[in-house]
Amino acid sequence: MKSSPSARSWIAAGVRHELLTRALPALRHDMAAPVSVIRMALLMLKRQVSAATVDAAACEERVALIDNQVAELVSAIRSLRDWELATTDDGIARSALVAQCTTLMRAAFDLHGVTLDIDPALEPSEDEQRWPAAAALRYLFLGVLGYLHDSADEAGTIRVQAEGANALRLSAMPREAGATDAVLDAHRAPRALAIDAVALQNLAEDLGYVVAVDGDSVRFALATAA
Repeated sequence: MKSSPSARSWIAAGVRHELLTRALPALRHDMAAPVSVIRMALLMLKRQVSAATVDAAACEERVALIDNQVAELVSAIRSLRDWELATTDDGIARSALVAQCTTLMRAAFDLHGVTLDIDPALEPSEDEQRWPAAAALRYLFLGVLGYLHDSADEAGTIRVQAEGANALRLSAMPREAGATDAVLDAHRAPRALAIDAVALQNLAEDLGYVVAVDGDSVRFALATAA
């Protein structure tokens, strides 16, 4: 039984919030890393300019480093706008979508003993087609990852495969016998919202896409539903 449009939107908004919460540690790291470098460079610059003899070349080098890191920090902060569904973007290539989302979640999945296996066919290629609505596709991809992570029993690997030229299939593979880490499982962080099949379907429909859930495997096309 399908949800009403208003209920679907509420559920989808909750799922998007949960997905952004899960991605925030990686996003925060991207913003914090330049700050640490800037602090160190400023400390070194302060020592250099207070020295009896000022090394102009060394100071210029520190200033250039700080300038570069400020640019990195500004870029990281601006990237937060990419999560706004209303933002107009230039679209995204399939390989870039996979790379961005798996990079965001790889550390968290590793912590839970789940590896991400990427199909070599998803390496970037020249003149690769770009698909519109990058923010929506990012939420959808992360939603599928979250569903497989939360719902698949004893998932050890999530495999990301290309299907044709316009679709992706993500599949959860079971852990090898004896590979269960009781310590990791005992300390797994609780989820504010476990992403089940209903939540995933509501997210996809609200974003305008179709997902086909088949047990521990999910397929979706990168084009919106007609």
